[in-house]
Amino acid sequence: MNVVDSSAWIEYYADGPNAQYFSGPILDRETLIVPVICLYEVFKWVLIHRNEQDALTASADMQQGMVVPIDANMAMSAARLSTELRLPMADALVLATARACDATLWTQDEDFRDLPGVKFKSRKP
Repeated sequence: MNVVDSSAWIEYYADGPNAQYFSGPILDRETLIVPVICLYEVFKWVLIHRNEQDALTASADMQQGMVVPIDANMAMSAARLSTELRLPMADALVLATARACDATLWTQDEDFRDLPGVKFKSRKP
């Protein structure tokens, strides 16, 4: 199972230098888990940088994976991770989702560097 962080989705949609690295887990819809917070962050980014139609298209694309909502248990797990690892709220929710689903987290977000269960790729200039 794979969770793709918002930074990796944005890299993919922007066709950035690391887009190819993230394309495998993004295109493998059978193993793709999408934290609902990623839908929010990616929809917002595409809406700001492109337009609403592109944001809706990206959102529909993301929803081809299994979307995992935030429930009480997920919120408390994320709060623990945020406190323990000093992660921002959204990052903690993404990591909590990955761990709850026993999934690999794919990202280029420095907050996740060196954490177990994470496939990290440094941002290319």
